[in-house]
Amino acid sequence: MAEPLIRAERVFKRFGGLLAVDDVSLAVEAGRITALIGPNGAGKTTLFSIISGFLPPSEGRVFHRGADITGMPPHLVARRGVVRTFQIVQPFAGLTVHENIAIGAHLSRRSRAEALAAAAEVARALAAEPELLLLDEVLAGLNPAEVATMVPIIRGLTHSGVTILMIEHVMQAVMRLAEHVFVLAEGRIIAAGAPQEVVDNPRVVEAYLGHGAAARLSAAGAAHV
Repeated sequence: MAEPLIRAERVFKRFGGLLAVDDVSLAVEAGRITALIGPNGAGKTTLFSIISGFLPPSEGRVFHRGADITGMPPHLVARRGVVRTFQIVQPFAGLTVHENIAIGAHLSRRSRAEALAAAAEVARALAAEPELLLLDEVLAGLNPAEVATMVPIIRGLTHSGVTILMIEHVMQAVMRLAEHVFVLAEGRIIAAGAPQEVVDNPRVVEAYLGHGAAARLSAAGAAHV
């Protein structure tokens, strides 16, 4: 079996007495969209920060294509092709939009001219030409029409060779996009599988979705088959 693009093995993260990530193991296969869902405070963004190098794990290891990248600083993780977005967008205030996008392009282009040229074509995270893109709630705050517009755009990224691991609360989008879903609750993986399997899982319904939402998503999933 091929080595996963990203593999986390028994990852823990403690902040004082708080155990934010509790013995998490997961694997992201190349070439597809994987979703990480769960209630607020479940540890999803903390896990993203560990994978992308912004936080070291308290215990456990992270591997990229079989190479141990545990604790590697984020700029080196990004150079390997593992790039993330953030829930709260914080552009560099003194720069234009074009220049903000070009910052990502500098990871693979030495000259300012080359970076600016690449920035004219792609957004900042994509300017780094990622192999794996970690999307942290990029659909948050969008209305249904905007979500419908974004779904094919996100799916199109995989057609260009980008693997995606996404944190998302917009479950209709998760059902349409993801091929595999991990569910995180109170720092632990409580379920994993195809989107419909996860929606039908009693533990997921109890911890996250609620019975009414699960029934609506099941009906929506059946309608798309």
